[in-house]
Amino acid sequence: MTSESLLELLTALQEGKATPDEVLKRLIHLPYEDLDFAKIDHHRPLRTGMPEVIYGAGKTDEQVMEIFAQMAAKGGNVLATRVSSDAAAAVIGKFPAASHHAIARTLTLVQEKRPARPGMLAVLCAGTSDLPVAEEAAITAELMGNTVTRIYDVGVAGLHRLLAQREVLAEAKVIIVCAGMEGALPTVVAGLVRAPVIAVPTSVGYGASFGGIAALLGMLNSCAPNIAVVNIENGFGAACFATSILAVKET
Repeated sequence: MTSESLLELLTALQEGKATPDEVLKRLIHLPYEDLDFAKIDHHRPLRTGMPEVIYGAGKTDEQVMEIFAQMAAKGGNVLATRVSSDAAAAVIGKFPAASHHAIARTLTLVQEKRPARPGMLAVLCAGTSDLPVAEEAAITAELMGNTVTRIYDVGVAGLHRLLAQREVLAEAKVIIVCAGMEGALPTVVAGLVRAPVIAVPTSVGYGASFGGIAALLGMLNSCAPNIAVVNIENGFGAACFATSILAVKET
């Protein structure tokens, strides 16, 4: 049960669109569905406006498949992140309509067409090596109903590439910026726009980058006041945060 509320169930019962037995079967899954190894929070969208999402890392292919199947059965959109190629192939074998985004390491199944949320969300990355994180953010944001513009390979080592995108950046209501190395790109972007900037440090960089810690600390110490920082390579979290901001703007 993804987009279904108790009120909707009772209305369907009152209007004769569902039988008491059908309603009771659906209510069994309130507030979550217990699979022993996982408890699927089907009503998370009703509480937070965002769906339950499958984090694939550390799960077996069978576990990813079972959770994906149970979520798909409720009729909503399904997103799995950090999914292995083997797990993705297994899921697509059962759900041919699902899409595996290899660079982003995500798996999506679109079953509900959501009305586009007003306002454009821009997703930037400093270099091609940051694409997995940027694409995770972009795909997550799109599945949540946002209009996303991608601006890639615009790191500060070639600042003219970023400056060429100033008109697009000025139109964005929220901007996600993914960068490794010294993590300078979000600060530069934030100095050019009014929109809130969500900085995502990546683990890209040589030895002294310490797996993204250097970029993380650089972003946390930014002199730009319109920046918020998420954890290293948390493109998914950045997309959720951006969606929350756009949802507030929408109301």
